[in-house]
Amino acid sequence: MPKPGKRTAELMKQFSRDTYYPLNEAIALAKQMATAKFDETIEIHFRLGIDPRHSDQQVRSTVLLPHGLGKTVRVLVFAQGEDARIAQEAGADIIADDAIVAKIQTEGWMDFDAAIAVPSMMATVGKLGRILGPRGLMPNPKAGTVVPPNDLPRAINELKAGRLEFRNDKTGNLHMPVGKASFDMDRLLENTKAVMDAVTANKPTGVKGIYIRRVVVCSTMSPGVRVAL
Repeated sequence: MPKPGKRTAELMKQFSRDTYYPLNEAIALAKQMATAKFDETIEIHFRLGIDPRHSDQQVRSTVLLPHGLGKTVRVLVFAQGEDARIAQEAGADIIADDAIVAKIQTEGWMDFDAAIAVPSMMATVGKLGRILGPRGLMPNPKAGTVVPPNDLPRAINELKAGRLEFRNDKTGNLHMPVGKASFDMDRLLENTKAVMDAVTANKPTGVKGIYIRRVVVCSTMSPGVRVAL
């Protein structure tokens, strides 16, 4: 294991790596260690008892964070005609017309944080899968980002308010932001509890044994603090 840098070594003196802390204490420690010159993100990481090779053990859903993520979310909507008008009136930042689709396809342009599509546009959106997919920006019905036109206002508002999509990685783990270090403790706790509730509620049917094996919280630049489940 590589030796930690001087800053990390100093931060690690503030807590025990072998102790499992109550959630509020773990978040307080992560917040306390967020001493970088920018507003660090507070993150939560789950080690799950799933086998990601099996389709019945995938963890994928969304959660609406009560206090958002502390950033402006730029929402792009794939829609045309009347659907585009509905999206624009609902607060969409970008309407993906032919020019925007071509820009994504030829230049890899992705100056947005979330994407929504109406079903009639999925044939067009499907051509962009190799570009949008790896960035987590591909509209998907399971993630609530492929919606009928009359549902566009709700979907756009939820994304801007802090709806977060989560999905396990290839190693069976989950990594999610829960807010900024500048948030007060109440907001961070409520966001974190919403995430934990959502992950718990989405336990796959194929999982045998312990589902959530370990939870760690940290800031962008700090070591992880173990959470007592």
